[in-house]
Amino acid sequence: MLSARSLFQEIVDNDEAYRLFCSIAAGGESQGGWENGRIAALIPEDRRDLAPKAARHGTDEDKHGRIFRALLYKRGLDAATVPAAIDYTMLLERRGIGLAHDRLRGTVPLTEEDVVTYLAHSRVTEQRASEQMQLLRKHFGDHPELGRAVRMISQDEDNHLAYCHEELLRLAREGHGRTIQRILRDCAFAEIAVYRDVSLAVMDRMGRILGWPAPKAALLAVGIRLLYGYERLVGWRRMVSLRMPERRDALGGPVTEYA
Repeated sequence: MLSARSLFQEIVDNDEAYRLFCSIAAGGESQGGWENGRIAALIPEDRRDLAPKAARHGTDEDKHGRIFRALLYKRGLDAATVPAAIDYTMLLERRGIGLAHDRLRGTVPLTEEDVVTYLAHSRVTEQRASEQMQLLRKHFGDHPELGRAVRMISQDEDNHLAYCHEELLRLAREGHGRTIQRILRDCAFAEIAVYRDVSLAVMDRMGRILGWPAPKAALLAVGIRLLYGYERLVGWRRMVSLRMPERRDALGGPVTEYA
């Protein structure tokens, strides 16, 4: 029977599949750490109150990258090279979503619209990250090898999403509501397309590693495309709504370390 738990269990039980999974996750988190660190450095003077939170966001993502690399180390595995077809972060950038890396490598402070773009892009991608980690926490939160890492990362991703909601609502009250909604919508439609493409590419590689029969691989591909169809039709709305989170100032405290 196909289920999220059974599929991920197959990946966890196979060293090569597990190596690919952790390498993809580590690379994406480390990239997010760099991006948020640069954003924190470039926040304009009139928004400097955001800088410590963006920096905390980046520190958390760096920590997640280290966690996934530590999981590889515990298995005696080296990180795998992540193919371009499954580099979620770079595929989003190529679609013009978020702040371009060339911009972040510079020294010119961000504009007000850049700040809105950063937070809107993060709100969409953190929605995906939060949902994925909640799924892993549901099925593997008590796993002896993965449980602690999954629980910690899931809590962090929930905090990141709460932070984006709170800051975007603050900007909306200051008159940026229409810009926020436009950018959120553009980001959401781009993200669901990239997520579909990356999911298909990852499942193709996992299928080859794990020796899935053609009917199983085809069924999974159909499921990914059906999810895309649902998200394209109505599911995108969950990525653009804004509500005040229960936890306020979610990134205002110290980083929780993973030892």
